[in-house]
This record gives sequence, C-alpha cells and structure tokens, in this order.
Amino acid sequence: MNEDEILKKIAFNIKVERMRSKLTQFQLAEMIDVHEKYIGKIESGKQNITIKTLIKLAKALNTSITILVDITR
Repeated sequence: MNEDEILKKIAFNIKVERMRSKLTQFQLAEMIDVHEKYIGKIESGKQNITIKTLIKLAKALNTSITILVDITR
C-alpha cells in the first residue's frame, strides 16, 4: 500500500466517524477551529494532516487515533 492509498484510507475513516457522530463538515470544522473546506480536503484524501490535527479530530469525534489510522477497516 503506497502513501496515497494510506492517506485515502485515513480520510475514509475520518469521514465515517464524522458521519457516525452525526456532524456536518462545518460542525466538525468549528469544533477543531479550521475551515470547513479543510475538512473536505482531509476527507477526500487531498490534504495531509499533522498529528496535532489528528488528535483534535479524534477528540472531537469521541474516538481514538487508532481508529482513525486503522488501514485495515
């Protein structure tokens, strides 16, 4: 699995967890203090994110980083 495939898998996991939390991209963006377009880019796998952003996402989505980065899902 190459880097782009891994990024897309993480992006998919973030989107799934956001939808499970019944949040819009706008709501999630407000929770972690970023623009909603940034969330869209993350979820489409077009935006590489920092560990700090990953931590914020996990907290906002009430999940663990392990779930977000699980490439076997």
